[in-house]
Amino acid sequence: MTAKSKADRENRTARPLWHRALERYRDELNQNDDYQSVMETTSLGDLLNYTKTIETRMPRDRGASNSLQRLGPTLKFLDDFSAVIAGCFGADAKLTAFVWGSIRLMLGLASSAGDSLKEVLDMLEELSLALPSLRTHHTSLDMDRELEAALVDVYTEVICFYARCIHFFRSYPSVLMRRGAWEECRDDFARTLRRLRRLSATVEREVEFARMKDNRRKYDEVMGLIEKFKETRVNANEPKRYHYIPSMLSPRFWGREDALHALQEALSPDQNSPLLKTFALYGMGGVGKTQIALQYVNLRESYKTILWVSADNVSNMGQSFREIAKLLGLAQTELELQDTQGCILKVRDWLTEASDPWILIFDNADDLKVLRHAWPTYGQGAVLVTTRDPNVVHSPASTGFRVQPFDAAEGSEVLLNLVGLDSTSKLNREKAVEIMDTLGGLPLALTQIGGFIVQRRLPLRDFLPLYERNASEIDARKTSISDYEHTLSTVWEKSMRELEGDAQTLFNLLPYFQQDGIDEMTLSQGSIGLNASGYEFLHDDMDLGDAEEALLRTGLMDKNAETALLSTHRLIHAAIIRNQSPETREVIFDVVVRILSWGFPDSLSRDVGHQFPSWANCEKYLPHVNHLVAHRKRHKIGLVKSERYGKLLLRHSWYQFALGCYDVAKSLIIEALETCENKTTLSYASAVDSSGLIDLGPMKGLIAFEEALTNITLAYTEMWEHDKTFAAHSDRIGNSYSNMTSLLLRMKRPDEAEEMLKRCPSLKDFTDETFIKTGNPRFSGDMVLLSRIRLQQGRLDEALKVAENALDFRRKLLGNRLKTCDSLYDVASLLHMHGNTTSAIELLGQLVDIAGSIPEGKGQLARAYFKLAVLHQEKGRHSESNTYREMAESLRAELKPEAVGAPFNEEEFMKLCVWMLW
Repeated sequence: MTAKSKADRENRTARPLWHRALERYRDELNQNDDYQSVMETTSLGDLLNYTKTIETRMPRDRGASNSLQRLGPTLKFLDDFSAVIAGCFGADAKLTAFVWGSIRLMLGLASSAGDSLKEVLDMLEELSLALPSLRTHHTSLDMDRELEAALVDVYTEVICFYARCIHFFRSYPSVLMRRGAWEECRDDFARTLRRLRRLSATVEREVEFARMKDNRRKYDEVMGLIEKFKETRVNANEPKRYHYIPSMLSPRFWGREDALHALQEALSPDQNSPLLKTFALYGMGGVGKTQIALQYVNLRESYKTILWVSADNVSNMGQSFREIAKLLGLAQTELELQDTQGCILKVRDWLTEASDPWILIFDNADDLKVLRHAWPTYGQGAVLVTTRDPNVVHSPASTGFRVQPFDAAEGSEVLLNLVGLDSTSKLNREKAVEIMDTLGGLPLALTQIGGFIVQRRLPLRDFLPLYERNASEIDARKTSISDYEHTLSTVWEKSMRELEGDAQTLFNLLPYFQQDGIDEMTLSQGSIGLNASGYEFLHDDMDLGDAEEALLRTGLMDKNAETALLSTHRLIHAAIIRNQSPETREVIFDVVVRILSWGFPDSLSRDVGHQFPSWANCEKYLPHVNHLVAHRKRHKIGLVKSERYGKLLLRHSWYQFALGCYDVAKSLIIEALETCENKTTLSYASAVDSSGLIDLGPMKGLIAFEEALTNITLAYTEMWEHDKTFAAHSDRIGNSYSNMTSLLLRMKRPDEAEEMLKRCPSLKDFTDETFIKTGNPRFSGDMVLLSRIRLQQGRLDEALKVAENALDFRRKLLGNRLKTCDSLYDVASLLHMHGNTTSAIELLGQLVDIAGSIPEGKGQLARAYFKLAVLHQEKGRHSESNTYREMAESLRAELKPEAVGAPFNEEEFMKLCVWMLW
């Protein structure tokens, strides 16, 4: 290198570009004292010596101490970059001091909190990796204006971020204040990183071009080709292309043909239109809107101009328009580039006058108001918006497409593609579907989790158990697969922070309901009489609608316009729960218990008759109660009032019992018994009574019923208005008498059973005709009891008459359920006794069809096979009989392995059926 070239380079520090960089640094720093202290550290060695003093002040158990020891290797690329700056611009100590001095100040301010220090060290590492790799070229670079400008841009971006980071720590000196505002700094870092990568790519292109100049032959050859290409373009009279797309296209983009087709149909430049074409991709955060837009514009060579605007806030949108104005040659001086509104207007005017196809993309425009001044009014082009706000399809866009998460099949294919596994493997597909189901098909989740699996070399089968234990930590990790600024922990945080009032309250309720369909009626009706401060809006149509609107606008919730069902993504549920304290969870859980209790009739404290008329309502509430029970176990939520929760479980269990879901009902009753602290309450007595009803052991059930009656008596003694209370609860006593009647019948004591049945208050003056004439479906069970009593008494005609009426009753009111199967068997058996075997076989065939279609029907199915084997044997159809016998014995062995080899008789197969169905 000549003395002249060195002198030239030393004089370059006086150029205005570098002065402006330092002026911007001072403005961002906003602290003169800091500006002076930065000058004290001029090299990486000075910085590393300083970190030793930080280590002595930190507790030994902090992990950040170990990170500080790796600071040298972490900053290798930054050291290389500083060497380039020093070598090319005269080794001016001031230029490198702003790099190392700023880092020294940042580390000192961040060291007050280990978490902050680790975050800063991670940021330094990522920034360092994003810098251009120039170490091998810096001694031979011949500087020109373009390369100098590119280097200055990178240098300015780095030191100005450091200045803003220092200013942030000064603005939030305490650890608590800093924790609440840290997201602000992380957002700034993400934007800086994206700009730095873009600028670094520009530097490397300029370096390559400068290097080629050293080889005149190659340079002349390339320049000749360029000139020839220009001449070709001039001769072809082709317009200049302008493409400004700062975001990276995912190399593993998958599917989305429906969205791309919708975009093509609405925006294609091949379709002539006198009006501006406008379209919106909308959907929840992390659903992949930006990547779909990128895929569309990258595949459309017919657009001469493609301009991308980051529209998540006014500042970023202004920055995008300034860079676009510079690209289009509409703003060239520094003063023009500083005029954001002027740049926007110039770009709008340019688009309006452009004669060739163009497309303008507003990305992440979640606040539609910021688009007002930047939206083109007309032109021969198209505008595409990506947003979380569904209102965009009404204004300013003319139409749109809602982007949904992947379904199970497509989502599992995406995940297997991301982790590089064979999608034809059945085992791989099954595990991928399980993971996809947990992540709800969200593209961001699949990308982030896919990156985590790849980085860990984790088998798919091991992921879900690990995720179950460490979901919060895994959701917070960034992945190298994607350049997206957000993680699962941050993608909805901004929207969540902006919620307030009723919208915030409604949002906090959502995880306690099953996410796929919350009926507005559930909230409005269930909240009447709630008497909980802050929840009054739930039963006011307008207030509830206003709260919903805020969640819909931010993509945090969805609503079906036809059914009015509300839904939320399961990962949003997880994000809400992460932000709630244990105390908050307990309070909200208790509120939801009270809301859901409205969905089930109060069969504990008053006679509400049979629950059948309320089954449709119960069915609507059922998934929410199941979800609430599982939710409490998963998150170990305490109870504000255990008695209230126990009553909800009991109401739920009665409905499950009525459906024939006995195992589910029993599990709920057991939990209700464990929840009840006061053993003298009516609800506890009801739980005991229900447990006896479901229990298959007669003596154990009888003990439970007697205990229930005793507890009811104890409860009455605590009440003042004994007569009134007794009348209100007499039905519960009637149930216990009916249950005891069935036990006596099982013990072959029909006359005592009939006397016990007569003691039921509601059946005091009953006759056989009472059951036939009544319209109350609750008495169908007593009809069955009476039929079986008559059977044991030898009164077959009366038994058949009552049994047939009970069957008709159950068919009409209950449909194809377990109780209908039981009545079918009773009638078939009585018809057989009357000698009508053909009709008996026909009814048993109906029983087989019903029992085979319901999960709880295996016992009934085995018993029906037994009966069919017997009847066909009597008819001389030995082949059919043997087939049914094999089926009956096979099913019995499955249900009751210890019964293998037991006698092939009715008594043994009766043991496979729940015997208290009435």
